[in-house]
Amino acid sequence: MELLSPAGNLEKLKYAYAFGADAAYIGLKDFSLRVKADNFHNDEAAGIRDLKKDKKLYCAMNIYFHKDDITRLESELDYIAEYPFDAFIVSDVGIVPLLRRRFPHAKLHLSTQANCTNAEAARMYQDMGFSRIILGREVGLDEIAGIKAKNPALELEAFVHGAMCLAYSGRCFLSAWMAGRSGNHGGCAHSCRWEYRLLEEAKRPGEYFPVYEGENFTTILSSRDLCMIDHLADLKSAGIDAIKIEGRMKSLYYTAVVTRAYRKHLDALNGKLTVSASGNSAGKNFSSGISADDLASYRADLFRVSHREYCTGFYFGRGEVERPTETGYLTKDMFLGIIGKEVSDGVYELDIRNQITAGMAIQYIGPDEPFIQDSNFTLLDENGASLQKADHEYTVRIKPGVRVHSGYIIRREA
Repeated sequence: MELLSPAGNLEKLKYAYAFGADAAYIGLKDFSLRVKADNFHNDEAAGIRDLKKDKKLYCAMNIYFHKDDITRLESELDYIAEYPFDAFIVSDVGIVPLLRRRFPHAKLHLSTQANCTNAEAARMYQDMGFSRIILGREVGLDEIAGIKAKNPALELEAFVHGAMCLAYSGRCFLSAWMAGRSGNHGGCAHSCRWEYRLLEEAKRPGEYFPVYEGENFTTILSSRDLCMIDHLADLKSAGIDAIKIEGRMKSLYYTAVVTRAYRKHLDALNGKLTVSASGNSAGKNFSSGISADDLASYRADLFRVSHREYCTGFYFGRGEVERPTETGYLTKDMFLGIIGKEVSDGVYELDIRNQITAGMAIQYIGPDEPFIQDSNFTLLDENGASLQKADHEYTVRIKPGVRVHSGYIIRREA
């Protein structure tokens, strides 16, 4: 199965590819359902071509288009053509003729927003020229197997990780009502995730009842997050060709560790990694083996990165997903920064995202390195003088107490 990861900007795209994604999906300004993501614009196409190499890149063009949107899209086609897109993710079939005329060699993937949940609809979209269906999130494993059986040449893609929506296939007006931002046009304010503190009964206007879940608030409207890391074999058996991680608005750290966890488990599923009973990751050649401890460590990261309670969505029935989360965000790690280029022997530039202090217990992680502990690092200013702390507004370097590589991510327990 292809592993497809989110990329809200160029830096996240780099880490999606580096940490194991076969493909990434990005949005362009004005045409994506994640307008609060950085998205891509200006002259970033050249940088993307340099990163992409033999990977795949898909463009999420998944808003519902009004007349003015189509006019704007027509005016942007030459700019869009600068990007090395392999496919367009489309929910509004009205733009299909335009895309096929301008990009005859690009594939069409049907967005999950189009809510394809049965074999007959899938066949209709295939007849329209779609090579892949990103299934509606409401489809179970048995239904997926049935769709694949009747459409064996059609690629099926399914979400395996990330936020789920309160509304059916994301078609929700709650954000528009409460924040003036349409979820169907890319501006969702995630109103369902807000903390609602009072409840009023219709026949008792003005009489409010506190709801106690957590500390005087309830998340009664907030759905749980999806996590299918333990069920990849079930998805493969059902006929899924590509698995997708949600999260273009989430952090670089989220993109990296979630992508890495699914990469390693996919490789183990496909027999590309020899899982040994035990072992230390330091210096390991991952082309020849990976320990069960390391595989478990990659999985554990999914429970350390910021997330809500996990569930398995609709894949095994509706019971789990129909119960809202009982907590807010859960997190065990803080993203501190990135190891930059080596400027002298064992000294590296430091891209700081959160404060680092001398003696702090930190961890380095890489694409094939679960984590390396270090509390013996030295923080230096640009003249080589020792520092007690480093903040993101300053130019700082780091001399790790262990062996690292440029591009490694730095974190600590929150």
